Amino acid sequence: MTHKEFMKQALLLARRGRTSPNPMVGAVLVKDGAVVGKGYHPKAGMPHAEILALRQAGVRALGADLYVTLEPCCHHGKTPPCADAVIASGVKRVFAAMADPNPLVCGKGFERLRSAGAEVHVGLLEEAAQELNRGFIKRVTCGRPFVLWKAAMTLDGKTACHTGDSRWVTGESARRHVHRIRSLSDAVMVGIGTVLADNPQLTVRACRGQNPLRVVVDARAETPPSSRVLGDEAETIIAVTNSAPIGRVEALRGAGAGIIEVESQAGRVNLTLLLETLAGLGINNMLLESGGRLSASMLKSGLVDRGLIFIAPKIAGGRDAPTPVEGDGASLMAEALNTGTPKVRRFGDDIALEFDI
Repeated sequence: MTHKEFMKQALLLARRGRTSPNPMVGAVLVKDGAVVGKGYHPKAGMPHAEILALRQAGVRALGADLYVTLEPCCHHGKTPPCADAVIASGVKRVFAAMADPNPLVCGKGFERLRSAGAEVHVGLLEEAAQELNRGFIKRVTCGRPFVLWKAAMTLDGKTACHTGDSRWVTGESARRHVHRIRSLSDAVMVGIGTVLADNPQLTVRACRGQNPLRVVVDARAETPPSSRVLGDEAETIIAVTNSAPIGRVEALRGAGAGIIEVESQAGRVNLTLLLETLAGLGINNMLLESGGRLSASMLKSGLVDRGLIFIAPKIAGGRDAPTPVEGDGASLMAEALNTGTPKVRRFGDDIALEFDI
């Protein structure tokens, strides 16, 4: 097997973890061309990938090659430094996909390994490793989660009929994929308009996986305490401003919601401050499943990193039917937001366009 093939194994292992606020990391130990140890970081507070791989390898780690998707840590957190364990094991060469962007590490792990005599190579399948931990990278470098905006519309750009009915725009295959994305997200966010119009649960039901934290942007605490989004299947945070009536805020607390009061911006929740607050809670990846109004505000504020739009082979019509992005919009086509070239996928009869912003 080649260096790339061993690193691919490490990347596949890393995907098994549910690690936020930590990064996902996989490690493979190879000696004389054979894998002698492997591991992945399963959860924050648990042993890191390198430690589990070293435990499995035992004395066979002496003189072995370590393939790891992220620079070994060199600081004491909830677990001891991985770089020290790698050095103590006698690993000869370290192949790391990328440096750790965390300022506490950021090259220091590599320095410690080299100072101890280990041969270090960095950059093997780096792009794939960066994509794997895009949320962690965004949080530690920008102080905000990576935001994936999801929308579903008909061929004529409608997210619902003029009556408000939206069940269902897309088919079962597309909806199942959205549930899978939810299961891989730390949080899912909607606005009060979506809660009042659709009464969503925002849980994972069409596949196996963990429910994300539910976040409702609701400046005046208008979420009904009986809403399904407050069900006990998952935790829910309602983001309000100081204009929210105290009685309604307390009713939501009584229904089990966590309340975050965010500084207002033109009478609405300051979305940048909200995302910074969520990052402080350890949210790496957030799925935005909002209606056109909140989506427009998030896009206008430059807070969306990637878009995923499903297009169903239907025509709904209606001049007042909602669209994925509302608000004032661009005055000139030259002012329209340009995206990266979309990737196109099929989900049954539906088409999905995925693009970076």
